[in-house]
Amino acid sequence: MELRDIEIFLTLAEELHFGRAAERLHVSVARVSQAIKKQERAIGAELFARDSRNVRLTPLGEQLRDDLRLLHQGLTQALERARLAARGKTGTLRVSLFPANIQELRRYFETFRARHPQWELRVRMSDFIDPFAQLRNGEADILVTWPAVDEPDLTVGPTLFSEPRVLAVDHEHPLTRWSSVTLEEMSDFPHVDVSSAADYWLDHYVPRLSPHSRVIDRGAEVNNIGEIFLLVGMREAVSLFPMHVPRYFPRPDITYLPVKGLEPLAYSLVWRTESESEMIRAFVRVARDLGPLPD
Repeated sequence: MELRDIEIFLTLAEELHFGRAAERLHVSVARVSQAIKKQERAIGAELFARDSRNVRLTPLGEQLRDDLRLLHQGLTQALERARLAARGKTGTLRVSLFPANIQELRRYFETFRARHPQWELRVRMSDFIDPFAQLRNGEADILVTWPAVDEPDLTVGPTLFSEPRVLAVDHEHPLTRWSSVTLEEMSDFPHVDVSSAADYWLDHYVPRLSPHSRVIDRGAEVNNIGEIFLLVGMREAVSLFPMHVPRYFPRPDITYLPVKGLEPLAYSLVWRTESESEMIRAFVRVARDLGPLPD
């Protein structure tokens, strides 16, 4: 089994969804399907049981996943160490971002690089699929997200910034008659959903109930910010965002309305407690030394 085929198998074993696995791997769904069929032919048995609605690992697939996970991790780490050594680096810190204000956060990244030239810093945007899984599966060392994190294996660190909220709506949406909106007013319209995320975590971003105890409907499921804009532009949903999103994503089809009566959304560093390293501690020191962004 080639390394790429191992990556495809392990990603599908995590996602249990061909579309999401393909998106993570930046390949087509057909490529994922072909790789799995090739593996099953070589082994002589099914690794996944699938029908029109569900994908799940067979007992043999679970065994192979457990056997390959550590092997793949070891191979990946060995290749990464060799690549870094060739560039005079001794390690890589991987930071995954939910906020999109990269330019404003650059001071943290540039200070870390200046203080620690022996380490590589890799910053990437996060998708919305099971947000804490990337810390647990080793894809990220630090996650920047809102600090409503009630996970016993994760540590919440310093806050980088805090911002008011805006509501994204179609430019001809009925709410555009007003210069701002309240949580009660936006509860008349469906919001987007991230079904793989912990409810309490998403509730901090989009409350379940309005101030008058009306249920705020979460409609279509999304995996990334592009899908949110598509649904908003088609008037199938409205979506809350932090204030920086209009600066980074101005769009002719979308209007951003300030939201009244909703507390600012903070973004903090989160990492897996057991995986805390000198690189993580060094980045945390940078965040504490520089302090949060000015309001």
